[in-house]
Amino acid sequence: MKVCIAEKPSVAREIATILGANARRDGYFEGNGYQVTWTFGHFCTLKEPHEYAPQWKRWSLDLLPMIPPRFGIKLLENDGVVKQFAVIEKLMAEADEVINCGDAGQEGELIQRWVMQKANCKCPVKRLWISSLTEESIREGFQKLREQSEFDKLYEAGLSRAIGDWLLGMNATRLYTVKYGQNKSVLSIGRVQTPTLALIVNRQLEIENFVPEPYWELKTIYRETTFSATKGRFSTQEEGEKFLEEIKQADFEVTDVTTKKGEELPPRLFDLTALQVECNKKFAFSAEDTLKTIQTLYEKKLTTYPRVDTTYLSDDMYPKVPAILRGLAGYEELVKPLLTDKIKKSKKVFDNSKVTDHHAIIPTGVRANNVSDNERKVYDLITRRFIAVFYPNCKISTTTVLGEVNKVEFKVTGKQILDPGWRVVFDKSNNQDDDEADKEDDNILPAFEKGETGPHEPALNEKWTQPPKFYTEATLLRAMETAGKLVDNDELRDALKENGIGRPSTRAAVIETLFKRNYIRKERKNLLATQTGVELIGTIKEELLKSAELTGLWEKKLRQIERSEYDPRQFIDELKDMLTQIVANVKSDWGSRITIEEAVKEEVKEAKPKKKSPPKEKKPKAEKKTVEAKIEKVEAAPLICPLCKKGTILKGKSAYGCSEWKSGCTFRLNFDGTVENLSDEELRGVLNK
Repeated sequence: MKVCIAEKPSVAREIATILGANARRDGYFEGNGYQVTWTFGHFCTLKEPHEYAPQWKRWSLDLLPMIPPRFGIKLLENDGVVKQFAVIEKLMAEADEVINCGDAGQEGELIQRWVMQKANCKCPVKRLWISSLTEESIREGFQKLREQSEFDKLYEAGLSRAIGDWLLGMNATRLYTVKYGQNKSVLSIGRVQTPTLALIVNRQLEIENFVPEPYWELKTIYRETTFSATKGRFSTQEEGEKFLEEIKQADFEVTDVTTKKGEELPPRLFDLTALQVECNKKFAFSAEDTLKTIQTLYEKKLTTYPRVDTTYLSDDMYPKVPAILRGLAGYEELVKPLLTDKIKKSKKVFDNSKVTDHHAIIPTGVRANNVSDNERKVYDLITRRFIAVFYPNCKISTTTVLGEVNKVEFKVTGKQILDPGWRVVFDKSNNQDDDEADKEDDNILPAFEKGETGPHEPALNEKWTQPPKFYTEATLLRAMETAGKLVDNDELRDALKENGIGRPSTRAAVIETLFKRNYIRKERKNLLATQTGVELIGTIKEELLKSAELTGLWEKKLRQIERSEYDPRQFIDELKDMLTQIVANVKSDWGSRITIEEAVKEEVKEAKPKKKSPPKEKKPKAEKKTVEAKIEKVEAAPLICPLCKKGTILKGKSAYGCSEWKSGCTFRLNFDGTVENLSDEELRGVLNK
């Protein structure tokens, strides 16, 4: 009898139906020479500290570091797990062959291997390795079953990850809790969660300590087109006004007109991180929400395996593309032009060297019936990306016009779409961000001729330097993917993925853990650290615990273990040495205690006011007084910003500005000798106009 073990009952049911194992038993299906059973996620875990040594049950600095001579696994203490495991154990004891049908990834491999070890499986084991749950894919997978030994390195990488997380999590959490936690709450430290928290805390401190500085830009309007001085910013108003005076009396002359034609490639296919980023931007989905939704779409056979970190397809997918396109119900008009000719095979889409275990996330071609609203949104994103990569490039024309006034040079650039190509695939009517992008793309300039001259309207505009933006889940996921380096270029991002922190499948859970631990909170889309989170990162002196770059190097080694390029024992030995050093350093530290309960109470209080009130516990003392003073002033005479309608008007040295400048509001009313001494009511009248 062949025993198949899947990771979920629903997947087991699909496999059983295809194999003809139609008889339902208690905990498995049977028939046609097969028994198909299942787990439901993790059944086993590494043992707790006290299960290795009784004295480790006590949390004490004297007992650290805890390093077991040999790690062991145990069954989870759950009635459902115990009952189902008994079924698996009995089936495996009588099996002629076991087929591992677990999730085709590192975590899925670890889950099933631990179950087979715990059940003392002695018979030969084969591996089902598929990228979608369609009937065609499952049948093809069973025809090409692979040897379990092919995935030994994948298991070793997963085991090394689990042991590394145990060593660091168990020891560092006890170490910092006992040393700094005031015995009031557990201070959770993790190999991935702590550097992720550090990214948020460091960005927040950078923003809070940012001092805005004024600068001036010289622009002029000629033929209803705004030209900017090529000199750039002026650091003083006097310098800018000097140039302004020089050009007031002279005509504008066009000195050069250059038009360059080019092409824009379609956006790449989705990996999990890119999908989570896009869903957060467009629909404000959390990373966890997106992961759950795409997992459901996978289980409904509508999309391929989701926990992937590549944006490419393998070459063997190329002949399957036409059939997938034909199956995309509701997208017939977009697909029709593609099916009239042979599908193009671009290296930007198909590249075996960029694909490891699984290819990018794409639709399967199965009709998308019975899906929720959120599932439909995610499915639509994936499907349109898939269709778009086979469309022609978007053809554009970029025009650059140079001008001069009394030897002061000006420049303007406009872009025109000549042929939309892949852009026709995306329905932008429901997306404000895309609409705004279109306005930029459609910045069509009037026809200028070299040598033409005419009157113009120059102006010197005061602006202020802006702080970096708070992390959102979208930008945090990108930062985790590239070890803290935020990059827009796809090729560079691919190169940095090797050193990313966490894995695509676990990053969402890491962010959720930070919320649950009360280390971070969300304000609109922005992620802010709580007082506990800030103090925890400030207390940790060991860069190895909080550096995204150093943690990224560990992740690189784990990936190298998968490829037989690094010895897992060396990885664990290095971690043990590092841990021993960290424990010694912290024990000898005279650092202060970390606020625990106070942070939680403050957090509750901060939830009551309107969101635009600044989180007082996040400001340094000196800065807090300034902010509170501003708040009192605004409450006494609130003048609402006419531009963003959210902020209130503040009076600066040379202009009125908006209190929401940190959030991007650009409102400025420069002092011109008439507005700076107005009463509040008079100023209100000016603002209303």
